[in-house]
Amino acid sequence: MSMTATPVSPWRLPRRRRSPLPGLGLTLGVSLVFVSLIVLLPLLGLGWQLAQLGWSDYLWVMSDARTLASLRVTLTAAAAATLVNGVFGLLLAWVLVRYRFPGRAALDALVDLPFALPTAVAGIALVALYGQNGWVGSLLAPLGLQVAYSWSGIVIAMVFTSVPFAVRAIQPLIEELDPAEEAAALTLGASRGQIFRTITLPQLMPGILTGTGLSFVRSLGEFGAVIFIAGNIPYETEIASLLIMIRLDEFDYPAAAAIAGTMLGLSLVLLVAINLAQTRLYRRYERGA
Repeated sequence: MSMTATPVSPWRLPRRRRSPLPGLGLTLGVSLVFVSLIVLLPLLGLGWQLAQLGWSDYLWVMSDARTLASLRVTLTAAAAATLVNGVFGLLLAWVLVRYRFPGRAALDALVDLPFALPTAVAGIALVALYGQNGWVGSLLAPLGLQVAYSWSGIVIAMVFTSVPFAVRAIQPLIEELDPAEEAAALTLGASRGQIFRTITLPQLMPGILTGTGLSFVRSLGEFGAVIFIAGNIPYETEIASLLIMIRLDEFDYPAAAAIAGTMLGLSLVLLVAINLAQTRLYRRYERGA
């Protein structure tokens, strides 16, 4: 008995692979509900509170001397913390990727500690460390240097809580660097500094920009770690997040919404600017490559 193969029609559509997750309708619906409950509803509530203010009322709240002082303290401390994270985050990421040494895995895990540690616990630990009776504070006190309950303490708290953003954004780009490019530049007579400026740094700039930008935005909204070490002195060491809470305790919801909305708007503008700049850097590097 002869057996003939069944011809396969060339117009036959291939069978779809079954997805391990439910279909588009269910997954999209769950995602939209989640985003609505977690993100959109709080934003709508903030927007509703802002709608209670006219432009004159908003300007009156934001031009208040205490509000301006808290914004100045927050912005300057966040900028200083971001600068520190940009430099030392790059160095730490470079060490973790390029070198092998005892305790490297433990150091890599410690980078993520601020993500897992409650910020209030971090603030208490920083006060215990940098207070006048702390390990570091007792050494600095005879020199006339005070960290706890000062602007410097705010910067240190912001650095602690936001440094993982800088390290984790730069680290993958360092792993993707091709050592052959650096070796080729060395054979052509380029110095270490020239190699870093012309080959290494341009490839790391998107990660540096993203990491420092996220670090700055994270520092703007930091609360738990800062209030324990800042001293919370109005016009001197009071941050915007604490002033928002004070206005809420006073049942001045429109004023709290005005300050919170301003901080939120600044953060959104920065995030959009970071994404646009990152895209341009990638395109410029691809054209150059």
